[in-house]
Amino acid sequence: MPMPFKILADILEKLERTTSRTQMILYLVELFKKTPPETIDKVIYILQGKLWPEWKGLPELGVGEKSLTKAAAIALHVSEHVVEQLAKKYGDVGKAIEYLKREKDREVGKPVGLLAFMPKKTGAAEELTVEKVYDTMARIALATGEGSRDLKIKLLASLLTEASPKEAKYIARFVEGRLRLGVGDATIMEALALVFGGSAAKRPIIERAYNLRADLGIVAKILATQGIDALKNVHPEVGIPIRPMLAERLNNPVEILKKVGGKAIVEYKYDGERAQIHKKGDQVWIFSRRLENITHMYPDVVEMAKKYLKANEAIVEGEIVAIDPETGELRPFQILMHRRRKHDVLQAMKEIPVAVYLFDILYCDGEDLTLKPLPMRRKYLEDVVEQTERWRIAENIVTDDPDMLEKFFLKAIEDGAEGVMVKAIHDRSIYQAGARGWLWIKYKRDYKSEMMDTVDLVVIGAFYGKGRRGGKFGALLMAAYDPDTDTFKSVCKVGSGFTDEDLERLDDMLKPYIRQTKPPRVDSTMRPDVWVEPALVAEIMGAELTLSPIHTCCYGWAKSGAGISIRFPRFIRWRPDKRPEDATTTKELFEMYKRQLRKVEEAKSASK
Repeated sequence: MPMPFKILADILEKLERTTSRTQMILYLVELFKKTPPETIDKVIYILQGKLWPEWKGLPELGVGEKSLTKAAAIALHVSEHVVEQLAKKYGDVGKAIEYLKREKDREVGKPVGLLAFMPKKTGAAEELTVEKVYDTMARIALATGEGSRDLKIKLLASLLTEASPKEAKYIARFVEGRLRLGVGDATIMEALALVFGGSAAKRPIIERAYNLRADLGIVAKILATQGIDALKNVHPEVGIPIRPMLAERLNNPVEILKKVGGKAIVEYKYDGERAQIHKKGDQVWIFSRRLENITHMYPDVVEMAKKYLKANEAIVEGEIVAIDPETGELRPFQILMHRRRKHDVLQAMKEIPVAVYLFDILYCDGEDLTLKPLPMRRKYLEDVVEQTERWRIAENIVTDDPDMLEKFFLKAIEDGAEGVMVKAIHDRSIYQAGARGWLWIKYKRDYKSEMMDTVDLVVIGAFYGKGRRGGKFGALLMAAYDPDTDTFKSVCKVGSGFTDEDLERLDDMLKPYIRQTKPPRVDSTMRPDVWVEPALVAEIMGAELTLSPIHTCCYGWAKSGAGISIRFPRFIRWRPDKRPEDATTTKELFEMYKRQLRKVEEAKSASK
């Protein structure tokens, strides 16, 4: 039976009203129990605020604010001005549409303020279903060519006409990209485990399948239709990205080697774009760290993979790095990002040539390599990669000597790399898709400050500037990610390091993510001028990590009543290649803080 959209709208309303993760899970459990197995993928996508995974490369809705307003005006038989005025009043087009539909249903033919001229009631002729909402949205997204704008508006107006006031509100918010209710993937997976696995203990099975397929809708559908055991048979598939393995960070060679088991492969950490390259016959796909399909950006890399990846089917990982066409020297990440902004890809390819440095293989000709130890994966990689000047395995050594690690690290810096990656090579050194752990450790260059390293933080709020920055955003509230609670905890307010160009772009960058109230996944006692949905990641540097009574990151971990903050933070660059969940974690910051304390104690002892 089709699923009434009312069921989903009721749950969305409940989710909107709570900030408790436990309560959110219970609401999702309630929802999934009422969802037909064949519809659960669509429900999952709507909860995620999208129609399909980004990596599919399919178009987004393509309905702007003006088109949404026009569709609402058609559906409600009012002028666009009425919708605009109410949207301005509520700060939310969805609420404006809900109000208009409610008033029309309640006060048909009676003057009610702005609604005095409304001629007739438009109630829902029949029950709207999840399937119809999703399929209509998909038609809207896929409409292209001449007349597509009018078709999109017509289709959306028909949905809003059929919808109840509450349903119309959430349809409008979905279209706006504002259906962010604080429900992260981790929360959804926990609810799925309870409903279809019988307990939260089954979540790791769901998580591994999701990490290998990067499509929570499909994973949920397999789970709902075939059961939890079917997910154990999910393996990598060429053309579907695998969620990348992540690294911890340390700055002491002795400690690093101890963490990875005494001996390790040490590779250059290149300052480029991490890429997962899939090959099947003559077809090649390239996915970014965020699992976006970026194949069109790198036709040169596609040709390299076709020619020099000697396997019929393979999934390899590497770093795409900009190089100087005259000298062959490595160029910084910011230079490579110019290729993303250029519309003429072939011209950009000539102006900014790249090299690919490969460091892992996850699948090869029917064999899942993710559960094999790194030395075995490295052997596969060496066997299938024909190395050239611009397509090669990352510079590396194998060592158990801290001094050799340090020398190799300094050589990497001299050669233009960011530092090194130190990777365990023991029997348990599997590829932990989607996870961060001590099998891989980053050792990045010293920025000549007490903090020793940059961190990647997420924007959760913004402050208006003063003086020449007056009327514009001049500072950002930044947060670290806490994977245990699936929340973003405030770390610092950063207002320095921005260029004039950065500041000019801030308003446009933040606009899609600005919220009237604190987003549910944000944990902050500091109140910015505007809240921002966790979406944008920036690299931040500071003088040192310090205790703070006003920031929630690591609150109470080092001292009762205090969290950890960054003293004198400054903006370094945006990290469009990272998802908010890829940001520096609270545990990483705490480890950095503890190492900083140890250095202070060592300095004190040395001075005695």
